[in-house]
Amino acid sequence: MIKPYLKLTKPGIIGGNLIAAIGGVLLASQGNIDGVLLLAVGIGITLIVASGCVFNNVIDIDIDKLMKRTCERELVKKIVPISYALIWATVLCVGGFFTLYHYTSTVAFQFGVLGFVVYVGLYSLYFKRKSVYGTLIGGLSGACPPVIGYCAVTGQFDSGAAILFITFCLWQIPHSYAIAIYRFDDYKSASIPVLPVEIGIARARYHIIGYIIAFAMAALTLTYLGYAGSWYALGMGLVSLHWLYIAKVGYQKVPNAQWGKKMLLCSIFNIMVFCTLISLDFSSETIADDYQVNALPTVVMEPHS
Repeated sequence: MIKPYLKLTKPGIIGGNLIAAIGGVLLASQGNIDGVLLLAVGIGITLIVASGCVFNNVIDIDIDKLMKRTCERELVKKIVPISYALIWATVLCVGGFFTLYHYTSTVAFQFGVLGFVVYVGLYSLYFKRKSVYGTLIGGLSGACPPVIGYCAVTGQFDSGAAILFITFCLWQIPHSYAIAIYRFDDYKSASIPVLPVEIGIARARYHIIGYIIAFAMAALTLTYLGYAGSWYALGMGLVSLHWLYIAKVGYQKVPNAQWGKKMLLCSIFNIMVFCTLISLDFSSETIADDYQVNALPTVVMEPHS
């Protein structure tokens, strides 16, 4: 009977967030990886994201009933009682935050709290249902995992962490809009006010293009400020141009749902490339300098023992 409980945690979402967090750890580690810290970040992120997804499943039961892709979920079909799901989510939450607090750093823990509160408290409970800006709010939560990984190593929120946060926030928007376009009928049936449904796909495409350009500029800032090297810049430049090409030209060649799926797959590929390249083509000199010069004193904390 453990399988339905594991499905409630949405393993695919956990996997994506885990990769982002590991990328943050490896960027900050400069090749000098602390295996115990990496493990602690992985466990903490896995449990916290899993908890958030279970809480989201509980909150979204009424919506999930109306959507073709979600109407067979465990809570909708009453395979798992709601009370058991809430207990499961609480246990995961406590375990995740305990791990971050005791084995990483205070700043990493704080961003874990931020991501969780935004996702469960602001996005799931209110903005997803009530506002076209729900995607923007959800993006703040989705940008926390790489920052948690980075700050777990550095113990501080510096310019490198800020770039990671901004880059992931910007990536979340076209990624989420692509999902809404691919699953347009589902979102419309459930009356979820995402931008492509509210203003139309043709107009939403211009927003997508703008966010892709902003994402590319933010990502390349890592090289401009010396956090990543030229191979990183080349790779991110190429995949961003391809993403932009699909957004501009691909839209005219296939039906909306197919285009949305292509955009979704492209966005996933882009962020996987980003996480891989920041893990391999970092600049240790710049990150080391940040430890000494660019740290923000108000949030510098020593890791918990």
